[in-house]
Amino acid sequence: MNFTLNVWRQKNGQSSGQFVTYQAKDISPDASFLEMLDVVNNEMEAKGEEPIAFDHDCREGICGTCGIAINGRPHGPRNAVTTCQLYMRNFRDGDTLTLEPWRAQAFPVVRDLVVDRSAFDKIIQAGGFISINTGNAPDANGLPVPKDDAERAMDAAACIGCGACVAACKNASAMLFVSAKVSHLALLPQGQPESRKRVKSMVQTMDEAGFGNCTNTGACEAECPKSISLDNIARLNREFLLSKLFG
Repeated sequence: MNFTLNVWRQKNGQSSGQFVTYQAKDISPDASFLEMLDVVNNEMEAKGEEPIAFDHDCREGICGTCGIAINGRPHGPRNAVTTCQLYMRNFRDGDTLTLEPWRAQAFPVVRDLVVDRSAFDKIIQAGGFISINTGNAPDANGLPVPKDDAERAMDAAACIGCGACVAACKNASAMLFVSAKVSHLALLPQGQPESRKRVKSMVQTMDEAGFGNCTNTGACEAECPKSISLDNIARLNREFLLSKLFG
């Protein structure tokens, strides 16, 4: 398979960027999207050219570092799939693919397709944890949790922090990410003692980082590779209101 790639190239956060066109030739349909980029980069390095910089790590869809906007969609055309799990057979031979970094003020470009997502780390540091000393681990059934709450907590905890929700949102809002991190702790007994302090601190840090406001268009849920539900945003709003009223 052959593809034309229009790739955003930017030396660093201080310089201006531009799209540069490359050819990806003789690509196996079974190659992943990142493997295709590896092939292109190997050819560029052989010519003495600077390879395309992009984030990646596990290549198994669990670490959240591989985000690229492909033809305007975070992680590409398939639903519930990260960029590293996207295969070239999902495109047509001869397609033109436009590759961009996440576009958000809070995610400044580091180089080419790499952005600085440390704003997410700061939000987690502000409250995405439990600091109560609970002693030794209890028996498996020693702390009963309703089945529905446990399942909702696990669904929220599936968020990998890739930032696709921010890239998809017209306002570059991080509400889906923050709501997932608030929800998975708020739904469990261990997270209750710090729930009000947690939500205020995380929302404040989110606002300080420069993320936009949520207008409930649903683009974040539609593009999330882990299908995190908008229900979590409703729960975040409730938790935040309670923190203001009783916190």
